[in-house]
Amino acid sequence: MHFFLRNFNTPALQLSCRMVSNYVNRIRHLSELKEDDEACHKALSSGTFLLFHDLLPLVQKIENKYTTPFVTAAELKKLDLAEKWIEGSVLIDCTESLVPQFALDIGKSEKAQAELLLKGKFLAFQKACTIIDRNDISLISQAQALLRWHSTHLYCSRTGKPTQKNVSGSKRVCGNAEITYYPQMSPVVIMLVSDGARCLLARQKQFPPGMYSALAGFCNIGESVEDSVRREVAEEVGLQVTSLVYSASQHWPFPSSSLMIGYHAMVQPKQNKIQLNHSELQDARWFDATEVAEALKRKMPRKEEMVSFWIPPPWALAHHLIKEWTQKQ
Repeated sequence: MHFFLRNFNTPALQLSCRMVSNYVNRIRHLSELKEDDEACHKALSSGTFLLFHDLLPLVQKIENKYTTPFVTAAELKKLDLAEKWIEGSVLIDCTESLVPQFALDIGKSEKAQAELLLKGKFLAFQKACTIIDRNDISLISQAQALLRWHSTHLYCSRTGKPTQKNVSGSKRVCGNAEITYYPQMSPVVIMLVSDGARCLLARQKQFPPGMYSALAGFCNIGESVEDSVRREVAEEVGLQVTSLVYSASQHWPFPSSSLMIGYHAMVQPKQNKIQLNHSELQDARWFDATEVAEALKRKMPRKEEMVSFWIPPPWALAHHLIKEWTQKQ
């Protein structure tokens, strides 16, 4: 017992407790800002801003590293956005020191002038994700999704009247009918199907040439996630899933905000003949571990490069599922 008590207060455990405490403090501070308009309004003057132009994120290159910078309220004033950033910004996070972080779309500003003043470029989201740090991808994905949701929910679907967002952007309210709207995500299952020795990868017509990925599809109303996995596999490739294991999840901003829920799905080795649904897929094939391992080594090809088989980039959940399966073989 004495041994246990002596080791319970190790430096590593103290650090862990502080990290948990910081996390809880940060989350509770965020929650307060989301619901308290006055507190959030005050936070705008001390916060930092992740900028977009028509939903394209601002990216800066510093030496050989690309980042999505946060700019201060003082820097925003150079763009004559004093009123715009108060009205249009949305709260997305705060730092460990409780500095609030907002996202703002400055699409009404002149793009070239903004890029010059901010010393960066507004890039397509897909391109930005291939060059910035993976830790930044999650935040700009969240920010873009929230900004897009507000831009597409300006009117109440029941009354047709304009809706008003609260200061933090956590909701919109139709004043006439006191109806409140909250940002939503669509659940999507993504599953890597395996017969034990091989995994099944497929492609749709709109995929870049040569790219194969895991099967995926939206959940239907009333379905469990497990039911969705089984149905999608049956619909798209005509196989019956015998078992499935949850792996991970990821927010996915394309074409709109979705929650990707990743699974490994097994089928019987003797019942693995693909029956392709051509209305859903262009092709689907079984790949062995050697083929997949080689694909994992390849970088995402450029438009002018012709690669017969490659997989989604490392920041995609499909890549994670494929890598996870390969490491187990």
